[in-house]
Amino acid sequence: MERINVSTGAKWEDIVGYSRAVRIGNVVEVTGTVAVDNSGEIIGKGDPYLQTKFIIFKVENVLNQVGAKLTDVVRTRIYTTDISRWEEIGKAHGEFFKDIKPCCTMLEVSALIDKQYLVEIEFTAVVNE
Repeated sequence: MERINVSTGAKWEDIVGYSRAVRIGNVVEVTGTVAVDNSGEIIGKGDPYLQTKFIIFKVENVLNQVGAKLTDVVRTRIYTTDISRWEEIGKAHGEFFKDIKPCCTMLEVSALIDKQYLVEIEFTAVVNE
């Protein structure tokens, strides 16, 4: 099976040795994604709702690069540094996935790689070809 790696050019991809997404066959895995734009600017500082929305928009673009769509997403894993704000995160997630209804896990973690990141999300998609 062909392997397709997607890079977004983040400096960490080469340092750590990872791809933003990998597609093998009809399965697409998207690495943990935070709300940072292409210039390195954090989007939605202090706002987990805005961070979640930005992450999902960002990942939608990555999925499109490998021939997948949000409707192909079967699982999301949401990591947050403040679980008390789960409703804000859940509201943003629901705006994209309320009809798709992938499996979803939301966990509180002690920290993400930068204190300003409040949310990080991983995605798994299965393309129905």
